[in-house]
Amino acid sequence: MSEIETSLIGFSRGDTSGDPFYASNPATGEQLAPAYASASDAEVDRAGELAELAAGSLAALSGSEKAKFLRTVADNVEGIVEDLVSVVTSETGLPEPRVRGETGRTSGQLRLFADLVEEGSWVDARIDHSIPERQPIPKPDLRSMLRPIGPVGVFCASNFPLAFSVAGGDTASALASGCPVIVKAHHAHPGTALAVGQAVIAAVKSCGLAEGTFSLLYGGGRTVGQRLVKHPALKAVGFTGSRSGGRALFELAGARPEPIPVYAEMSSVNPIFLLPSVLNERKEEFALGLQGSAVMGVGQFCTNPGVVFHDKGEAGDSFKSTYAELMSQAPASAMLHSGIRDAYGEGVSDRSGSSNVEVLTVAGDGRGAGGCEASTSAFATDARSYLGDASLADEVFGPSTLLVACEGREEMLEIARALEGQLTASVFGTASELSDSQDLVDILETKVGRLLFNQFPTGVEVCHSMVHGGPYPATTDGRSTSVGTGAILRFARPVCYQGFPPERLPKELDEENSLGIKRVVDGKRG
Repeated sequence: MSEIETSLIGFSRGDTSGDPFYASNPATGEQLAPAYASASDAEVDRAGELAELAAGSLAALSGSEKAKFLRTVADNVEGIVEDLVSVVTSETGLPEPRVRGETGRTSGQLRLFADLVEEGSWVDARIDHSIPERQPIPKPDLRSMLRPIGPVGVFCASNFPLAFSVAGGDTASALASGCPVIVKAHHAHPGTALAVGQAVIAAVKSCGLAEGTFSLLYGGGRTVGQRLVKHPALKAVGFTGSRSGGRALFELAGARPEPIPVYAEMSSVNPIFLLPSVLNERKEEFALGLQGSAVMGVGQFCTNPGVVFHDKGEAGDSFKSTYAELMSQAPASAMLHSGIRDAYGEGVSDRSGSSNVEVLTVAGDGRGAGGCEASTSAFATDARSYLGDASLADEVFGPSTLLVACEGREEMLEIARALEGQLTASVFGTASELSDSQDLVDILETKVGRLLFNQFPTGVEVCHSMVHGGPYPATTDGRSTSVGTGAILRFARPVCYQGFPPERLPKELDEENSLGIKRVVDGKRG
């Protein structure tokens, strides 16, 4: 390995003159070699130029050609899993089983999109035949379908170094739609990014695709990231991270001479609403499940439950005690990097200092050898205090939970109405209680992307029907999802062809339906 690694600019490497930075092991604090050179302005611009040049040829690929490419990327990523186990564990502190599982998820979603584009119906082909004899104005022949939007910038997530990073969901869905991708690597796991980036480049070459199909850039968000978003070739951005980071990119993209969409998944406290039977009949079982969900991944999943609403009273008080004991028993673990650990510490400190909050457990502020270790925390308050203090609705990203005691059903409904947009909301109770709580469900449906019943939100199934999104501030576009095949729709736009000769139409719109895809013809779906 080189002493200084550089960006992947199409098939070329960047130079070593950019500001260098190192990854570090969050469990030990060890600085990891090699250094990585930040991309220069010229390298960012070159990546944009190459992507723009590649856009036409990539958009012209058939579904089967794109599927072959995506499957090759998946095979290449799986082929380096042993290398990934080594580099990811050292850069993130994540255990080996998590790395292997996330590698499988990454390759699995690439193959899911391959299946989607190979079958082809995702393009939403629509045909309205001409009616030349219509009076008073003849009806023209009109045919429409989804087409790729153009080059996409993808910002790697810190908490999923594989599945939401270089070849993760944003990249997979953008490539599947026919868009070139420029990835901005995360500073915390540059070696992981390089290994996966080289696997993608190898697939681009072996499949004979244009050089600008993929590039990988190193550097800071305020320098390289901003220049990338401002590049005139870029047509959309995918981002997973903090609300401040996503909002900054959203505003930057909106201020361009040509504004572009930013699909940012940002923050969520994933509220849980308990109906009366839970604390009366299965308090211990629920508390144990909640603890496991809250501390999973050291609370660094975007779907960890951060707040639970329950009834006041003796059962509620008993639940608080049970949960506090469980959280106090959870061992401290290293978070992914010092920035996340610092933010978690600040959040816990602010919440602990609030006059409206009861501290149930805060197991010290020791940070371990690597300076990134975090202990669990649990807090409690009541509904009136929660509604009166906006800071209590803020996300504390890490292994922390806030329990909120409500004075009956009306306070729960009031809280539900006041919620910000969330990725998920969960309701626990009996089927009959759920039936009697349709008003709560109706409110939550307007607030979230995914509703769960008697299940914890941690864990996101990669499948066709998954929605991993939600109203702002969960995302910048509540109509979108970043997981599941619906994610491809972010990077495509409808194009209509009016009066085109049959030989000049895309195959998806030909009269014979030679691809055998599902289409809407003269208003009838078939």
